[in-house]
Amino acid sequence: MENDIFKALADPSRRTLLDLLHKSDGRTLSDLCGHLDMSRFGVMKHLNQLEQAGLITTRKVGREKLHYLNPVPIRQIYDRWVSKYAEPWAAGLTSLKTELEREPIMEQKPRHVNRIAIKATPEQIWQALTDKTMTSKYWYNGSIQSDWQNGSSFEVWNPQGKLQAKGVLLTVDPPRKLVMTWQLLSFTDTADEKPSRLTWEIEPHAQFDGVTLVTVVHDEFEEAPNTSRILEAGLPVVLSGMKTLLETGAPLT
Repeated sequence: MENDIFKALADPSRRTLLDLLHKSDGRTLSDLCGHLDMSRFGVMKHLNQLEQAGLITTRKVGREKLHYLNPVPIRQIYDRWVSKYAEPWAAGLTSLKTELEREPIMEQKPRHVNRIAIKATPEQIWQALTDKTMTSKYWYNGSIQSDWQNGSSFEVWNPQGKLQAKGVLLTVDPPRKLVMTWQLLSFTDTADEKPSRLTWEIEPHAQFDGVTLVTVVHDEFEEAPNTSRILEAGLPVVLSGMKTLLETGAPLT
């Protein structure tokens, strides 16, 4: 997978496409074509290579196919090649920006999307997401606690007994989908903000047996800008930690 990422990044046209999506995410093919001196087919080919490498994701909004950055593979490269050398100053470099909400009437609201492929079953990923002894190993030491029923509340506690986050479970559909409100209590500038929303989508990979795609969408954060900023940088770390834990049995750090 790393080879695919490095190969995708080696081409200047593909780097230009990533720069364009970083500047303004959720773009159509026609929009992107207007910025490159090549045929529509050529741009499509480059976008397909970026998607195959996991560097972008696509979503349908009405009749349009929109393209978004996926920060998780960049985060994985960072974890392996950068963090051990430059962690103190590089912690925020891999948060690549927003995705727009898909609505039937094309109403556009800010969203952040993260996706990762994990060599595990959907059931194993669901357990990692809902088991308090597992979340404490990859989610900033946070132990998540709930009865995991629709409409129930949940809480995330750190080892010192401090409440880190809380929310309500809006959709509990194991092992495929989990939707929760999210109120981050760890920081003074987030504790009083309105809850935002996290949606976890878990699906078997279409091509590789034993591999599962995990997509996390953070949205409804218009009244929680500080929470948005922190999760934009933090969720790629959480997903990388989940992947490492499930695939190796050891925490990321």
